[in-house]
Amino acid sequence: MKLLAIESSCDETSAAVMVDGVLKSNIISTQLIHTEWGGVVPELASRAHQKSIIPVVTEALQKANINKNELNAIAFTRGPGLLGALLIGTSFAKSLALSLNIPLIEVNHMQAHVLAHFIEDPKPSFPFLCLTVSGGHTQLVWVKSALDMEVIGETQDDAVGEAFDKTAKLIGLPYPGGPLIDKLAKEGNPDRFPFSLGEMPGLNFSFSGIKTAILYFLQKEVKNNPNFIEENKADICASVQKSLIDMLLRKTKKAMKEMNCTQIAIAGGVSANSGLRTRLTEMGKEMGWEVFIPAFSYCTDNAGMIAMAGHFKAEAREFCGQDVSPLARMSLDHKA
Repeated sequence: MKLLAIESSCDETSAAVMVDGVLKSNIISTQLIHTEWGGVVPELASRAHQKSIIPVVTEALQKANINKNELNAIAFTRGPGLLGALLIGTSFAKSLALSLNIPLIEVNHMQAHVLAHFIEDPKPSFPFLCLTVSGGHTQLVWVKSALDMEVIGETQDDAVGEAFDKTAKLIGLPYPGGPLIDKLAKEGNPDRFPFSLGEMPGLNFSFSGIKTAILYFLQKEVKNNPNFIEENKADICASVQKSLIDMLLRKTKKAMKEMNCTQIAIAGGVSANSGLRTRLTEMGKEMGWEVFIPAFSYCTDNAGMIAMAGHFKAEAREFCGQDVSPLARMSLDHKA
């Protein structure tokens, strides 16, 4: 099975080639234009995908030493994501599959983040719990098999990635601010400025309250000292990061107990955060868990994870027709 995968859900245009479950190439073109706007502009993202998709797919095929006529199927991100961005990848995948007379495989972006753990060793065994954290999602996913997942807890408002990026914007850091907070946090005191974490019922999360608390805290301190942010930037970043990670791990620990599970994985863009990776590893040792953390290259949006999901769906003969259309919202239990 020679599989081409395409990812275009947000601001990365990516293509990958997988042969019999082995990733041969994974090319990612990151859109830098959004930096000057302080966030992703959907229209600009769509235009950038249009410009990048052919060169990216061409490079992925060349690196894998595969001719397009050798392909057996094409996997693509159907959703969730920005509708205009998804439309570029979906339309390209449909057109190429039609011209080559090969089947299409629709992939759920969030399912693919979880399955990124199966690209390289070590790999978890089923069932396991996955904490999926990104700019648009915060979920606790019970992974029964590659194609059977259940969301047992999720954010009721903002995602944790939004909380990182919003804080970065408040303290004057450029977009994307999450990685910069992580970098500055290493130099700061995480206990300097405690924030109230709040509590949501069950295994659900809420990050709108802490975002507001950070805003009011900064407004109050800057009123007393206009240079407060600049003088305390590292401590602010460390304190905010600690609070957000505390919120994530508190629910994760509860979920692990409720599901009687000993395997925990993390996925999504925020899983690249060094503080989260370190704290989860430490908690795993303390609790006797087996912890699975993906390579940095598979944390952010990439076609390699789409290829992995496509591989599992191809094995199950789960193909879709040319009438498929992208979905801005798409649940993990969505059926084609």
